[in-house]
Amino acid sequence: MVITLLIKSQLRSNWGFRLAALMMFCLALLVCSLPAQAATRISPQLEEQVLQIIREHPEVILESVQAYQQKQREQIQQARQAFVEQMKTNPKAVIGESPTTGSTDAKIVLVEFSDFQCPYCAAAHDTLKQFVAKHQDEVTLVYKHYPLTPIHPEAMSAAKAAWAAGQQGKFWEYHDALFSQQDKLGDTLYLEIARNLNLDLEKFERDRTLTTNAIAPDIQLAEKLGISGTPFFVMNGEIFSGAVQLSDIEEIFHRVQ
Repeated sequence: MVITLLIKSQLRSNWGFRLAALMMFCLALLVCSLPAQAATRISPQLEEQVLQIIREHPEVILESVQAYQQKQREQIQQARQAFVEQMKTNPKAVIGESPTTGSTDAKIVLVEFSDFQCPYCAAAHDTLKQFVAKHQDEVTLVYKHYPLTPIHPEAMSAAKAAWAAGQQGKFWEYHDALFSQQDKLGDTLYLEIARNLNLDLEKFERDRTLTTNAIAPDIQLAEKLGISGTPFFVMNGEIFSGAVQLSDIEEIFHRVQ
C-alpha cells in the first residue's frame, strides 16, 4: 500500500520523471520482495499491483517515449551541427585516418558513409567516380565505413578487407573491386582481389584480423550523427543521402563553393 501511494505521488509530479519514477519503484519493489534464493520469482499480488498502476496511467508510457524521442532528435541535430562546423573549421580532424581521394587541400570535403553490401552504395559509387574525376582538383572524397551488419552479413568482412588493403596503399582499388563484384562478396573474393592487386597476402590476412578497432570510430560517428541508412553524405555542411544522381551532386557542389 505504501509503495502504491509513493508511485502515484510520483506520477502526479513532472511528467518527464514519471516513467523513471515508475520503473525505479517497481524495480525496488521487486528486489526488496524477492528472497535471495528465488530472484526470478515474482509475487502475483505484486505483479498485479504494478500492472494496475500502469493501467491507471497509460499516458505515462506514451509521454515518456515521446520525450525520449524528442531528446534523441535534439542530440542528433546538435551532433550534426557540430560535425558540420568542424568540417568547415578543421576538415583534417574530420578526415582523420580515413582514406581519401581527389584534391589534397581539403577545401571542399565530401564525406561518404558507406556499406560494401548496400546496393544503393554500389549505385552511388559509379556516380561518385564520375563526380570526383571531374573535380579531382577541387573535391576531397573521404570514405567512412558504416557496415549495416543486421541486414548485410558480409558488410563488416568486406570493410575489414578493404581496410587491410588500405594498409598496403590499395584501398581505393580494392574498394572499386568490391563494388563492381558486390554479388560475390565473401572470403573467396576478398583473397582473389588481394591477389589481383599483388598484395602481400600474409600481411593482408594479418591486418584483416586487426581492423575492428580501426573501423569502430567510423561506426560510432555514424551512430552519433543518427545515420540510419547508407549511403549518407556531407559536403561542406550540406547533408544528403541515397543513390543520388550526378546532377544532384553537381548542384550541391556549386552551392557550397
